[in-house]
Amino acid sequence: MRIGLYGGSFDPVHLGHLLVAEAACEEMALDRIVFIPAARSPFKPGIAPAPDALRLQWLRIALAGRPDFTVDDLELRRGGTSYTIDTIREFAARHPTAELCWLIGADHVPTLHQWREAEVLARTVEFIMIPRPGSPPVPAPEPFRVRPLRGWPLSVSSSEIRDRIRSGKPVDHLLPPHVAAAVRESSAYR
Repeated sequence: MRIGLYGGSFDPVHLGHLLVAEAACEEMALDRIVFIPAARSPFKPGIAPAPDALRLQWLRIALAGRPDFTVDDLELRRGGTSYTIDTIREFAARHPTAELCWLIGADHVPTLHQWREAEVLARTVEFIMIPRPGSPPVPAPEPFRVRPLRGWPLSVSSSEIRDRIRSGKPVDHLLPPHVAAAVRESSAYR
């Protein structure tokens, strides 16, 4: 079994996240994708995301009806800074015969050697690189196994969506419809 692990803030989850997951399943022959919302990203110190319960609710709404897309709140339950190596170890213990892949944005690939226990990560997991539309290809540092995803180029980010909400601009075209409604109801970004 090949399992794709997709960590991130998902603040909020948007169509770009879902298209990436779909492309990863198809291109990399993944049996399922597990969305793992971070408690606190080591890459975004000092930035507090929307409340955990809301981000989980939005993910569950967005993934409804997709048995190959699931949510795991282990990083939220663990609390503190979310490190990939800790999550990989947990999944490797749960699924000892599975091949684990970690979805990673192209902007993070050059820093892989700086990640906590980088040498263990390089041996344990294959990385699936999510390209940034309009950006040149990013070379993978040795000894990491990184495969680029072609995917569907959709230049959208959660921070852009939050800014649009704060300024009163529509976001319905960027979020799954039920997630857009839930975000509006929550007033999380106002």
